[in-house]
Amino acid sequence: MMCDQERIRLVILGGAGVGKSCIVKRFLFNQYSDKYKSTVEDLYNREFDLGPVTIKVDILDTCGDIQFPAMRRLSIATAHAFLFVYSITSSESYEQVKCCMEEVREQRPDYQDIPIVVAGNKLDMAMYRREVRVEDVSEWLFCSLPKLRAKLMECSAKDSYNVRDIFKCFVTLARILPPSGEETPLKRRSSAYVRGGSRRAASPQTQPAEPSTSGAMHVEPTRAKPRSRSLIRRSSRKAKQQIRDAHNGSDDCTVS
Repeated sequence: MMCDQERIRLVILGGAGVGKSCIVKRFLFNQYSDKYKSTVEDLYNREFDLGPVTIKVDILDTCGDIQFPAMRRLSIATAHAFLFVYSITSSESYEQVKCCMEEVREQRPDYQDIPIVVAGNKLDMAMYRREVRVEDVSEWLFCSLPKLRAKLMECSAKDSYNVRDIFKCFVTLARILPPSGEETPLKRRSSAYVRGGSRRAASPQTQPAEPSTSGAMHVEPTRAKPRSRSLIRRSSRKAKQQIRDAHNGSDDCTVS
C-alpha cells in the first residue's frame, strides 16, 4: 500500500524496553543512552545516497505497549518494510514479536513480498542473561512461517554491533540495487523506492535516464513508431518476388 511514491516507510515493531529507539538513534545519530523513555510514536526522515539510487526513507518508531490500536493498524497498513525487535534477554519480548508478525499477516495480504528484518537486541548481555536462542528464532522465522523475504540478525545498540548491517539488509531485501552493484536497470517491486521509477526494467526502446532534481534516476518510456502502409506494401511485394524466384530455380538466397 503506497502512500507516497517518493518514499519508503520502515516501521519498527516490538515490545516495550527492547531497544527499538536505541537502535534507531544509534544508526541515525550514533547516540546511546541507558535511560528508558516510553515511545508513543516517533518519525524520522532521512535521504540515503546508494550510488546510482537515492532513496527517501521514513523510519517510524512505534509504541511497545498496545495502547493505541488504531495507530498500530495504520502503521502496519502504510509500511513498505518492517523491523521486528526483541531482546535476547526476554523470552516474553520474543513472544510479542510473534504477535506482531501475526498482526502483519492478518492485515497485509502481501506480507510475503515485504522486506522484513527480525533483530535480537542486547547481544552485549548474551553471556549471562540470554533467554532466547537464535536457533529457536531461526526455526520459527524460516521453518514455521510461510516463505518470507526476511533476515534474522542479533545486535547490540549499546556496543553499536550489527546496527548498520540491519539497515543495509533492507537494501538487499527490497532489491533496490542489483546484487553485483552494477549500474544496470533497477529491479524492484515498487516505484516507491525511487522517484518516478518504472515498474519494468528499462528496455532498448527507453530513452537514456536523466537525473531528477531529487538525485534519483527518472526514465521516460518511448513508444515504437508504427510502420507505414507503404513500407508494409513494399515488404509484401519483396516477399512475393522471392517466392517466384524460388519457383524459377533461382540459386540466390536473400535473408530479410
